[in-house]
Amino acid sequence: MKYILVSGGVLSGLGKGITAASLGLLLQSRGYKVTIMKCDMYLNIDAGTMNPLEHGEVFVTEDGLETDQDLGHYERFLNVSLSKANYLTNGQIYKYVLDKERALEYGGKCVEPYHHIPPEIIKRWVNAGEVNKADIVIVELGGTVGEYEGLLFFEAYRRLKLQVPKDVTLIHVGYLPAPGNIGELKSKPIQQSISSLNSLGIMPDFVVGRAEKAVDDKRKEKIALASGLPVENIISNPDLDSVYKVPSFLKKEKLDIKVLKKLGLKTNVSDLSKWEKMVEKIDTDKSKTVKIGIVGKYQRSGDYILQDSYVSVVEALKHASVNSGIGIKLNWIDSEDKNMNLDEMDAILVPQGWGKRGIEGKISAIKYAREKGIPYLGLCFGMQMATIEFARDILGMKDANTEEAEDGTKHPVIHTMDYQKQLIKNKQFGGTIRLGAWPLKIKKGTLLGKIYGKDTVLNERHRHRYEFNNKYREQFEKAGFVISGTSPDGKLVEAIELKDHRFFVGTQFHPEYISRALSPHPIFVAFLNAAVNK
Repeated sequence: MKYILVSGGVLSGLGKGITAASLGLLLQSRGYKVTIMKCDMYLNIDAGTMNPLEHGEVFVTEDGLETDQDLGHYERFLNVSLSKANYLTNGQIYKYVLDKERALEYGGKCVEPYHHIPPEIIKRWVNAGEVNKADIVIVELGGTVGEYEGLLFFEAYRRLKLQVPKDVTLIHVGYLPAPGNIGELKSKPIQQSISSLNSLGIMPDFVVGRAEKAVDDKRKEKIALASGLPVENIISNPDLDSVYKVPSFLKKEKLDIKVLKKLGLKTNVSDLSKWEKMVEKIDTDKSKTVKIGIVGKYQRSGDYILQDSYVSVVEALKHASVNSGIGIKLNWIDSEDKNMNLDEMDAILVPQGWGKRGIEGKISAIKYAREKGIPYLGLCFGMQMATIEFARDILGMKDANTEEAEDGTKHPVIHTMDYQKQLIKNKQFGGTIRLGAWPLKIKKGTLLGKIYGKDTVLNERHRHRYEFNNKYREQFEKAGFVISGTSPDGKLVEAIELKDHRFFVGTQFHPEYISRALSPHPIFVAFLNAAVNK
């Protein structure tokens, strides 16, 4: 196997993940089996216990690991399903080594980070390739060079390079700012990050310059001189109006060809035709543009609105937009805003969430959508809030609630899953909720059945601890609340809809996790079509 390491410098949020995913797609288009993994430097075992405002969205793999959002980008670009083997944290490695030490597997030796952590990291890189039967393993290192917590990952790369020098290459991604009062790209920050790499005994093989605009030849020459690389190994990667255009830009820079030659692999003929046809549709004039109100609580950070907390939802809407030819304008609505304005929305979406903060605003928005006949899509928490709204306003249970927000509520229409109760009592929160792909059975004759075009059992991904309370099921169904999707045994409610509404759908699962650039999820396509018809 061959290994491509992608590191970052200057600042976080550079787009290393998009760079890695784009390169993976380009290599895939040349006939290679590619897999990508993300290495995060924090001591958390996984991303599941972190606040989305701190870390961005939590993505869930098919086999049930809560990961960094970059794995979502990898899946959307490569059109593959990744697994636990494709995600690694410092916490996982340290726990593994410490567990081995407790079991006396080191034979009484002094266990030290420098000696024992890097070899285990390398084993995980190798394992990712073996599990996925890959020709090439791309490894994205989270954070930036120079951060203390990432040192042992860079040391792992240095050792792997010593072991198999012809099979490993490093791409360093850095930022070139363009201060407004100067009017040109400045290369010093990226030069300094390369210097930080050098101080670890590492020379990059390629440098990718991220900037607001394309990196010109003069700047490339400066970076080449500072890094000791030929100028052709300095790659421009500017801001584009769609991340799905990045592969084509990097192809023009010949990054894939240069990397393959560096690894001693044949370049083969590239076939990006399907991808390029999809990208052409991005710029095609849309027949109509719809306004979608996304009512969430993880997007506001001080004076800024951050979309990273809901990135899979945003990308799924973009996929549906390209597929349907319907333009979208996203309106971010804070569920804690007492003066939220929904009057101009063509559709309303309530995404995932946790805890009681902001739920009354979400319920209010759902009531508005139900009463006004506005297309509504509720994802996980959004389905649960729709259930509460229906119980309160249609069934007359004024104090209906979820046990997550109000323990001891008189009408727990959303309650704790049975096997979760003891876990909560023992404070076993991390990695214990219902995760990964689970089978979904669709009820015949429902809107959901029409959307999927079939009523057979299929799989959707989940991430939740609470569920619809079957104690109230009969009351709901008699009042026009349709249970359109369940587990195969019928015991778990997986999707709901309203009988006399043009489009009112709630899913306990997360359809956004499996929407891909080349294969949009049908629920989002149907949602946009309903918004147009509204």
